[in-house]
Amino acid sequence: MTNKNIRWGIIGLGKIANKFAIDLASVENVELVAVASRNIQNANNFAEKHNAKKAYSSYEELAKDTNVDAVYIATPHSFHKEHALLCLQNKKAVLCEKPFAMNLSEVTEMIQVAKENNVLLMEALWSFFLPHFTYVLDLVKSEKFGKLKSLEADFGFHTPYNTDSRLFKKELGGGSLLDIGVYPIFAALATLGEPDTIDASATFFKNGADASCDMVFQYKNAKATLKSTLLEETPSIAILKFDKAIVKLNRQFHQSSSITVIQNNTEEIINFDYKTIGYNYETEHFNNLLRAGKKESNVMTFEFSKNLINTLDKVREIIGLTYNN
Repeated sequence: MTNKNIRWGIIGLGKIANKFAIDLASVENVELVAVASRNIQNANNFAEKHNAKKAYSSYEELAKDTNVDAVYIATPHSFHKEHALLCLQNKKAVLCEKPFAMNLSEVTEMIQVAKENNVLLMEALWSFFLPHFTYVLDLVKSEKFGKLKSLEADFGFHTPYNTDSRLFKKELGGGSLLDIGVYPIFAALATLGEPDTIDASATFFKNGADASCDMVFQYKNAKATLKSTLLEETPSIAILKFDKAIVKLNRQFHQSSSITVIQNNTEEIINFDYKTIGYNYETEHFNNLLRAGKKESNVMTFEFSKNLINTLDKVREIIGLTYNN
């Protein structure tokens, strides 16, 4: 059973699904069996590009395909719950892109349906499984450099305002917070845990989607300063200050292949060279869970996913952000 072939399906065939499919091809003992889009031409093109056996024009058809073991869901945020439930109710294991859903209520329902159907469900927050991030988590847990005192993490890029783009569509969960703010918040929760207090402020586009969000998480003996923005290119790094060292996750901290350790006025760059985009690490973890008959990840746990979405909910409430749905 340890090498059991896992037969994958993909729902929602945009940019992230493309990256996922590229890396899936690097994983052993897997097969891309089926892909689905509301547009059959898109499905056919994606299937041809990534050597999938079947292309469907409906998500329902893929969910009912008996040759599919696991489904990767990469549709817009506001559809995550609907499509996850569709697959779970058809006894398919589900790896669903982050954010898991739009709010805690939806995430709770997804977890409940997974348990009722006795099926594996996991939020696809790929950074949790990348080599550089697991290394940093070990530094935090081992207290090699003492206690973690502070975290600074930002994620920002500029893209022209366009209400035709998913990124800006409020009804799809568009805006900076759910799309990219999830990464700095994830970094804080993974390293420091749930904050005692949260302070946040935001700017908004004219359609009401958040353009940028600044957050401060206060802990008893630590502080996290976080930022997400669609208005400017930011360093997009994470800086962790310990008692005895500073550790920097270099540019694009959520997917960086290197970190810098600063200690006693010396800098050491540690490289984690991997030849893939990085989605293979979460996929391999998920495959191993499925082969072992597990229904929940021991890394991306249900508790962590609920804490993450609950924190996003709290920030939204503070900045006055609501979604059309």
